[in-house]
Amino acid sequence: MSTTALDPTTARRPGDRLLPPLQIGPHSIDTPVVLAPMAGVTNGAFRRLCREHGAGLYVAEMVTSRALVARNEESLRIVTFDEDEEVRSAQVYGVDPATVGAAVKIIAGEDRADHVDLNFGCPVPKVTRKGGGAALPWKRELFTRIVEAAVEAAAPYGVPVTVKMRKGIDAEHHTYLEAGLIAESLGVAAVALHARTAAEYYSGHADWSAIAELKRTVTSIPVLGNGDIWSAEDAVAMVEQTGCDGVVVGRGCQGRPWLFADLAAAFDGRPDRVRPGLRMVAETIYRHGELMVEEFGDEDKGMRDLRKHMAWYLKGYPVGGDSRRGLAMVSTLAELRELLDALDLDQPYPGEAAEGTRGRQGTPKRPHLPEGWLDSRELDDEFRARLAEAELSVSGG
Repeated sequence: MSTTALDPTTARRPGDRLLPPLQIGPHSIDTPVVLAPMAGVTNGAFRRLCREHGAGLYVAEMVTSRALVARNEESLRIVTFDEDEEVRSAQVYGVDPATVGAAVKIIAGEDRADHVDLNFGCPVPKVTRKGGGAALPWKRELFTRIVEAAVEAAAPYGVPVTVKMRKGIDAEHHTYLEAGLIAESLGVAAVALHARTAAEYYSGHADWSAIAELKRTVTSIPVLGNGDIWSAEDAVAMVEQTGCDGVVVGRGCQGRPWLFADLAAAFDGRPDRVRPGLRMVAETIYRHGELMVEEFGDEDKGMRDLRKHMAWYLKGYPVGGDSRRGLAMVSTLAELRELLDALDLDQPYPGEAAEGTRGRQGTPKRPHLPEGWLDSRELDDEFRARLAEAELSVSGG
């Protein structure tokens, strides 16, 4: 994480709240923490699991505007929420203003969600090579038109729109300050910054000083910080160093839905933290499995989707290779129960071994962009045609 710090204007005493509630349009989020939408992770089952541990704004997996307009069955499933989700939050990705506007109108006009986030942060090559995701704000007119279309489509229904973005394409092509000002001027309810460029992907350390700079630049709406929040202490440090109005948590909660309990305590000024022994971890895994089966209405599909979470849950715990392999291939709830019960469930929390990074990391990558993309900030007809191909079937990275 960045160590660039701002001078705190006041000293907090134990028990003092770190921040006031986060205001997203008409919605007040008491704990100013947002679950980042993650493809294949933040489905209804995982969101419920996180809600059972803590509080915040929990965003569904990203869907593409084209798929929503086509009423793709999987996309409509993704924007289906539990009755007890107080603020139903959907994230939309798109590269065509008219299609994005139509998708947002479906979500807002059909009362499918209470909040829409626009994704301009995806660094995945299959998206950026066609000019989408983190590459798109470089074309300022297109970015403006997309945000404008979304805000106009949502406004009649009182649904706030927010923007999530990265610093830019690479160290020489930053876009976040300009994009933040454009979004603010068009009436978005908040902006969130993942403090890495597309080239940095998920590698290295997030540049928290960029979040501070965005906060100094965008002054009339909340600015949220994202990147390298692996613990409640990281969230507190980000707020104190950048002045941001809330935090967005992604990979840090993978295999650790109880992180939201830690975050709620930290933002309330309380020192208590969840440090689970293996028994609690096992019960959480089984609960996750039950919710997955309920989510998909299919035990086999639910278990297959659960498998990728196993390594995250068991990080740092001395669980043998055979047990790990068995859990990574589990196919029924009965088998899951048997495998979990066979573990040494009296193991205590392993400490530092269970902390820190998880999920995808990798190394910096040269961004995959359309040929000549960086030559101009304007969008010509050839690039307009290419951008139409950037909207993938359902979900991106």
